[in-house]
Amino acid sequence: MPIIMGYLPIGFAFGILATTAGLSIYGALAMSIFVFAGSAQLISVGMIAAGAGIAAITVTVFLVNLRHMLMSAYLAPYLGRLTPLQQALFSYEITDESFAVHSAFFRVNGTPPAPELFALNASAHLAWVAGTLIGAWIGGRLTFDIDAYGIDYALPAMFIALLVMQVEHRRHVVIAVLAAAIGLALYLIGLTQAYIILATVIAATVGTFFAPEEKRGADSDLAQ
Repeated sequence: MPIIMGYLPIGFAFGILATTAGLSIYGALAMSIFVFAGSAQLISVGMIAAGAGIAAITVTVFLVNLRHMLMSAYLAPYLGRLTPLQQALFSYEITDESFAVHSAFFRVNGTPPAPELFALNASAHLAWVAGTLIGAWIGGRLTFDIDAYGIDYALPAMFIALLVMQVEHRRHVVIAVLAAAIGLALYLIGLTQAYIILATVIAATVGTFFAPEEKRGADSDLAQ
């Protein structure tokens, strides 16, 4: 539910921005169906509006989505019993938000049946597409000021909700605050794409020293 309630307004905002940037309603929908990457889509429509070329947009989206390598590496040990086709479909719909929910569940309960995995992913994807459709339809007919209604805050609010769901110990709070501080510092010194990845790696590395015994135990469980 946090994902759906977050994706509807952000998808709505994306739909409006996409039509404002010159995309048709069908182009906006196609991007949400086949790309399905919120930050990458929002950056793309901004670059399209600025007149950027395909190569520049492609490279930027690639850099923004490099964090998916970290997320996939974490989830991979839990998905070994899926067929290659199922793994491909699952990876297609991994987002920051679905990763947060999946990883929190896997860590405590293990891997659920495949229908449950894909039900979560499909629900999130449908909410994103529905929000895009409504936003693109309205954006093509009305002048709508997103900032005036605070819709742009739905995305950070959703991330905050997902973060709170994963906090189980005091050290999780410390690591989260550390990652935020490092990310903000890197952003302020001029890193506009890689700061998220660097902040994640640094904070996660520091986090291994908070509970090394717990980490070894978790690794042994995964190996079994």
